[in-house]
Amino acid sequence: MPVITSIEDLRRLYKRRAPRMFYDYAEAGSWTEQTFRENSSDFQDIYLRQRVAVDMEGRSTTSRMIGQDVAMPVALAPVGLTGMQCADGEIKSARAAEKFGVPFTLSTMSICSIEDVAEHTSAPFWFQLYVMRDADYIARLIQRAKDAKCGAMVLTLDLQILGQRHKDLKNGLTTPPKMTIPTMLDLSTKWRWGLGMLGTKRRQFGNIVGHAADVEDASSLMTWTAKQFDPRLDWEKVKDYKRQWGGKLILKGILDAEDARMALQVGADAIVVSNHGGRQLDGALSAIRALPAILDAVGDKIEVHLDSGIRSGQDVLKALAMGAKGTYIGRAYIYGLGAMGEAGVTKALEIIHKELDTSMALCGRKHARDLDRDVLLVPEGFAGKWQ
Repeated sequence: MPVITSIEDLRRLYKRRAPRMFYDYAEAGSWTEQTFRENSSDFQDIYLRQRVAVDMEGRSTTSRMIGQDVAMPVALAPVGLTGMQCADGEIKSARAAEKFGVPFTLSTMSICSIEDVAEHTSAPFWFQLYVMRDADYIARLIQRAKDAKCGAMVLTLDLQILGQRHKDLKNGLTTPPKMTIPTMLDLSTKWRWGLGMLGTKRRQFGNIVGHAADVEDASSLMTWTAKQFDPRLDWEKVKDYKRQWGGKLILKGILDAEDARMALQVGADAIVVSNHGGRQLDGALSAIRALPAILDAVGDKIEVHLDSGIRSGQDVLKALAMGAKGTYIGRAYIYGLGAMGEAGVTKALEIIHKELDTSMALCGRKHARDLDRDVLLVPEGFAGKWQ
């Protein structure tokens, strides 16, 4: 086992151990992948202000996200197909998050169902909703999340139309994988993954198969999903879903100040500045570049979180110092899951926590909740107004 000190170490191990189609599913963006790349690289344009001779004993990374106590302001983002990166991946990720003290968000497009995750955890997790044309299915899905006592609903707004991801098309991505000759050759070298999959019954989209009308197997599932994402989603429908849910509502996929103001009007509890990890509109701003203008637009009237591009605790620190109240990691924990299962998710959280804690101390701050723009050095020309 190699010595693992960074998220990049986990990514390299994940690449060796996961089937190519699922690695490419996670480690890719849409079209030219410009936004996918800049989500991470734009963090490098922000520098940290080193301070010395400050008492750093008794530091704390604890905070709150939508009223929930967290060990650090980092949640596990919703990631589709998590249970194909590693057998029972959603359950393992949720357990790791619960033990660490951070929120886990289950995707509508998960392999393990809402009920599966609820059965294997005790802390309330969050549920992410994709809006489908089948209103009856969506109503029952929301009720299932209520029955599982999910702590919040994360409504994704930026996937009405599916962005094209070239690698998925070229790999013929399916769940479970189709046994083509290239796929079989690849899987023959991924014995850890294969043994895990042989030991589980969860290999389909657990929130859909057996729940949506006429979806009973892989073939009917593919036909159903191809025409279900609802392009008619608008702010009136967002209000309807808020009423149906009745609990804490987080709107994910905000990248424009005007949309942030609209989210405030519909009564959301939080928004997530996100471009879907660079998997939707290629050429859109990175999330960290979009953050300042959104914060200027809504101030402290709504809780603002950030997702897309975070690969380190320093990235978390920069987002918090700019004004975000919480952050999300997706690929960072998927690397750990695909590399080492539940232990890998824990390792990813430990790495980010240590980097956040150490960097915070070297910036002269003892508490994550006290981070502000004074710890940053931002070059001229970076998006947003800096006071």
